[in-house]
Amino acid sequence: MADLLCCVDIGSTWTKAALVEPAGGRLVATRQAPTTPDDVVSGVLAATAGWDAPVRACSSAGGGLRLAVVGYEELISAEAGHRAALSAGARVVHVAAGRLSGAALAELAGVAPDVVLLVGGTDGGEAGVLLHNAAALAGLARPIPVVVAGNVAVRDEVVALLADAGMPVTPADNVLPDIGRLAPESARAAIRDVFLTHVIGGDRLSTDPRLRRWVRSVTPDAVLDGVAALAGLRAGAEVPGVLVLDVGGATTDVHCVPVADAEQSALQRSAVGVPARRRTVEGDLGVQASAGALREAAAAEGLAPPGADGLSLGEAAAVVALRRHLRAEAAYGPGGASARGVGLVVLSGGVFRHSDPAAVAAVVERVAADRGGAGGVLAGTQVVVDTQYVLAGAGLLADDHPVAAAGLLRTLLPR
Repeated sequence: MADLLCCVDIGSTWTKAALVEPAGGRLVATRQAPTTPDDVVSGVLAATAGWDAPVRACSSAGGGLRLAVVGYEELISAEAGHRAALSAGARVVHVAAGRLSGAALAELAGVAPDVVLLVGGTDGGEAGVLLHNAAALAGLARPIPVVVAGNVAVRDEVVALLADAGMPVTPADNVLPDIGRLAPESARAAIRDVFLTHVIGGDRLSTDPRLRRWVRSVTPDAVLDGVAALAGLRAGAEVPGVLVLDVGGATTDVHCVPVADAEQSALQRSAVGVPARRRTVEGDLGVQASAGALREAAAAEGLAPPGADGLSLGEAAAVVALRRHLRAEAAYGPGGASARGVGLVVLSGGVFRHSDPAAVAAVVERVAADRGGAGGVLAGTQVVVDTQYVLAGAGLLADDHPVAAAGLLRTLLPR
């Protein structure tokens, strides 16, 4: 199998594996095994048993990457940091703004983040809060990795202050170099490096050195890369943008890559700016751990109460998440995806992949007909299901095997 690759997603519950032919993106086989939380390598080996091929993986096991954002002002730099963190596939567990007090520092430490994203100030602008917060973090009893992505005028000083206190620190470009211009990619790459070094390279998931060799990114980050590649494949479509609703047991993740030129007017409407690739996490929309909250959210949207089966809950999660996304996009201005930026919606998640195809087809029709409950703003949008779970695998292949990634993603293109 020298000409094949194993693409693996290590989830909190299931480890999903796909055997792929890199030359053309042919999906040779798929398999899954229960994730083994005491040592996730065992689950990977079970899912890939008999496949003598190199493994590349992404992981959200153990809750993925827990990230706290510390910024200067909640509606500007802290919000910019929050958006950058979500685009990196992190689960944002805490956001603090302004000068950290003792109580605020204790609250941050209490949520036990894997990494802190420290932001604040535009380049050459206000620096006092950033320096104050760096000094406060340096005083924590337990070292926490910090990504510094604030005012570059004092970046070296901030990095030195944290490093001298024994804090693992990674510098990045400012996530908000100017008002209205969001630049998350450098911070996104730094967060990924911290994830690989301190979460995958630590002993929380496994002490087996193979895990560090296999894992390339946190799963939502890989999926977002796959969504971006899918949008690229649809460049010739009338509306090429893509939105993915990934329904899980605890959350529904929304990944969005709208058509690029649809955002230009929106850039003038937000103090933070609009990232080209967006991801949000709906923490109350899940078909297992969050089922009760999901029912409440569906009732608040005026939807019929979902049944007890997973597919009914999955449909409710998808519809509510889509409506929330469209309302959030509307806040970006008339050029957001709510107006004309998305031409394809993809439903993903085990609840859709493992249900009766006819029943899933009926759900697809109802989601498409709902149009976000906003008067047809997505009229004409097509809805498909990622039945073979190719998005994460395509994201893992997109950088160095773009032909293979494209081959996998073509299975999602409407015929």
